[in-house]
Amino acid sequence: MNLLQQLNDLQTEHGWLPDEVLRRFSAEAGVPLYRIQEVASFYPHYRLEPPPKATVSLCRDAACHIGGGPAFMQEVKAALAGRDDIEVHEVSCLGRCEHAPAACVDEVPLLGASAEDVVKTAQGEQALPADEPTDTPRRWASDPYETTDARYGVLRALMADAASRADVPDQVAASGLRGMGGAGFPAGLKWRFVRDTPGEVKYVVCNADESEPGAFKDRVILEELPHLVIEGMLIACLVAGGTDAIVYIRHEYDRERKAIQAEIDRVKAMGLTAELGVDLSVFVSPGGYILGEETALIEALEGKRGEPRNKPPFPTTHGVHGKPTLMNNVETFSHVPLILQEGPETWKAHGVNGGNGWKFVSLCGHVEKPGVYLVPMGTTVQDLVDEHGGGIQDGKAMKAYYPGGASAPFLPASKADTPLEWDAMEKAGSMLGSGSVLVVAEGTDMLDLATNVVRFFRNESCGKCVPCRVGSQKAVAILDDVLAGRGGEDAFALFPELDEALRLTSICGLGQVVLNPATSVLEHFPEDVAKHTQNGGR
Repeated sequence: MNLLQQLNDLQTEHGWLPDEVLRRFSAEAGVPLYRIQEVASFYPHYRLEPPPKATVSLCRDAACHIGGGPAFMQEVKAALAGRDDIEVHEVSCLGRCEHAPAACVDEVPLLGASAEDVVKTAQGEQALPADEPTDTPRRWASDPYETTDARYGVLRALMADAASRADVPDQVAASGLRGMGGAGFPAGLKWRFVRDTPGEVKYVVCNADESEPGAFKDRVILEELPHLVIEGMLIACLVAGGTDAIVYIRHEYDRERKAIQAEIDRVKAMGLTAELGVDLSVFVSPGGYILGEETALIEALEGKRGEPRNKPPFPTTHGVHGKPTLMNNVETFSHVPLILQEGPETWKAHGVNGGNGWKFVSLCGHVEKPGVYLVPMGTTVQDLVDEHGGGIQDGKAMKAYYPGGASAPFLPASKADTPLEWDAMEKAGSMLGSGSVLVVAEGTDMLDLATNVVRFFRNESCGKCVPCRVGSQKAVAILDDVLAGRGGEDAFALFPELDEALRLTSICGLGQVVLNPATSVLEHFPEDVAKHTQNGGR
């Protein structure tokens, strides 16, 4: 068993990782103690000190920051001050952005809770809510199956017709499907790479480590459409020669883990995995946004610290344990059954304004109805907000948005008619990314918000490479000085060079996008910057 999984089991058993337990485990498993310590100290989920009576986690990131988070946190902290048996932590995005400000007690989400509810739950005066998958999943247009009995029909047809399998990567490519986790790499091309790479052992990995502020669509897909995710993965195994299929899921998504595990159990009971010769499992991440980067995720699957690798070689030829690995995210796998059932041209036709097919979108921020929506790829941000999000809260005007998660540059409301489509967003000066739309209303200080997002990337840097580790800290220091009134009009003179250095020398995408939030605000919202820099912000 993977070292991380073994540590997960030990922590579940003891509530934390006592030194004597780790020493005993080291001796019994034959794993050097330093090896265990280097891993346990890297991941935020592992506790090396005894746990308190209760642990409260309060999200500090973008959607919660503009959704009343600072006041919410202050109220909770003040009410629990002096309670040595209750820990209160500000944490990175919990993936519940539609319920901002988000909070968990003992890792159980308290959806839509007031500060008083959080305090009472932490003190044991209110019971923790059930954290179970929904019994009434919605019907989504991306699901080709009308009934439960019909599920896995596309996979079964491919299993019965060996000749048809050869065309699957081409059909996926023809559909225009791209990686929906942020990178946007053509999915069919990746499938073809892995299929054509020799190897008796190959891995198919579903990246369900959705951790970027504003991103929560994969969480909903995992809970309500787990059969499409699993079918997409098993089709990939059949087509590309996968022998081991793994759903890598963040530990904050326990409800979704239960849903996907239940679906895996059903598939095994149906005999599909045995017939395919595939080992299908769930791997729970011990935490950290960097684990969403594919090579860092692979390091974790190998029981190591989750630090990105230099590329090349790429995972398609040298992935998990050096074997060919096909990795896509939750949404990407979930679209494959419908694409193959109705054909790539029909699937593409669902899109509008130059977009191909369907797109799940996380919508949050200052909108009346935040949530996950399935829309035609190419739907404009304005239509998304008006037709699905119920407009801007309190009748205010839109000021800004980011269209693809926290790594996507902010755009002004004047560009709200831009389609949610790869090329259109790039032309507008941002990126579709994960399709996670944060909407910002007039009256919001954009430099303050940008600083919050840059601080997220600083906090989540793994620290492996110097440019990201030092550059992100330098950027936050400059931004904090400006917000504190200690920066003049030349405060951001270093930003162009710092941005270039980070983009050119950081090992992975995190370091390459650290300054996107700030540089886009400098470009589009100079008036918000001037409020803080003219006369030192005074």
